[in-house]
Amino acid sequence: QAQLVESGGGLVQAGGSLRLSCAGSGITLADYTIGWFRQAPGKAREGVSCITSLDSTTSYEDAVKGRCTISRDNAKKTVYLQMNSLEPEVTAVYFCTAHSSSYCSMTLCDYWGQGTQITVSS
Repeated sequence: QAQLVESGGGLVQAGGSLRLSCAGSGITLADYTIGWFRQAPGKAREGVSCITSLDSTTSYEDAVKGRCTISRDNAKKTVYLQMNSLEPEVTAVYFCTAHSSSYCSMTLCDYWGQGTQITVSS
């Protein structure tokens, strides 16, 4: 089956950095708009970042803009989310989604992964 697999999460001290990866299996990731989301216990799903399929236009949540960078490596069939200056309040499960539209969306989703945990300690 086609699927997405997230990796790169873990435990990090406040102020540290992580790079999340979203890899596609059974699909060509370059053909899809990829979104990163997070969900913490008792909290609603939040959009973090997105990169489009055609021109790789990027979007960011206001709270993380300037500290996060989303990018593609089509040769490795992977989308990355570099996260710097991490704070405890961003502790959550992070997951990626893929959809065939050429624009970012909070609702469209053709494929999704199971998530990777980020825990930021103070």
